[in-house]
Amino acid sequence: MEKQQQPLDAHAIELVKTLAVEAGEAAIGTIETKGLGEGLPAEIPILFDRKAQRVVSLKSTIEEFRTAPAMPAGTAKVTTLASFVELINRHKDEESALFGATAWPNPKLTAVLDYFSAKVEPRFGRHRVEYGFPLTEEFKAWVNGNAKPMKQEEFAAFIEEHVAELASPMDGERSEYERLFNEKCATPSEVLSLSRHLEVFVNAKAKQGIRLQTGERVVEFSQEHMNAKGEPVTIPGVFIVSVPAFIDGEAVRIPARLRYRIGGGDIAWFYQLYRWEFFLREQVVRDLKTAADDTDLPAYEGAPEA
Repeated sequence: MEKQQQPLDAHAIELVKTLAVEAGEAAIGTIETKGLGEGLPAEIPILFDRKAQRVVSLKSTIEEFRTAPAMPAGTAKVTTLASFVELINRHKDEESALFGATAWPNPKLTAVLDYFSAKVEPRFGRHRVEYGFPLTEEFKAWVNGNAKPMKQEEFAAFIEEHVAELASPMDGERSEYERLFNEKCATPSEVLSLSRHLEVFVNAKAKQGIRLQTGERVVEFSQEHMNAKGEPVTIPGVFIVSVPAFIDGEAVRIPARLRYRIGGGDIAWFYQLYRWEFFLREQVVRDLKTAADDTDLPAYEGAPEA
């Protein structure tokens, strides 16, 4: 004879219901982090989903209720060295550090405000200030025109427009560059005088170019008159460009060689900036040192960890 099953009483039914509900509910627990390395709290809250049989992180849920950031993060980008220094001094601490990418074409200073050292636990390095050395329009003009041939009227107009960015050579510069290039180093007035002469002979034909014992060159022009005659114009071989490369920055001094080409009576002019990337890098290195001195922070050539 088969044994008949006894119906569940009210208590048993309630117990089954409770177990069923508990089996479907998620449970909140904690995981101890001892032995898992630095930078973690002693316990991490987790949510265990019994239905999916998996652990769910509660971090994003908790962060939704945070009224202030756990720590500053983000990168401020400034356009002058002075602003770079001022913003660092506002937010720095004793572990902050400076980094400088000093090579063209992407010079940049970066301050990592939440940096770390052996004295403190590692930090995320997410709070930064960047100074990207924005170029001045004057410096762009000189670099864009570098080694590009210009017609006589174009060259004369260029010199007239940028005469304020010419400088007299210092004694050391004159000695070094005249020896290096075997050319006379011109003053701004001599370069300006050249441009004025070129304006006069803009429609004349260039006859020849010769080098004088003084290191200067001479170009002769012929005018189309009844008694055509040659008109000599002295051409300096080297001049000094002194122009701020970066907005609100100090002037960078760069030697420029003056060149011309004569063909079929026509003449093309161009200048060559001598090692201008080197002089630009020197200025970036000086600015990195200035920032380090003015913020009292360590500075390194290179880039911080990503």
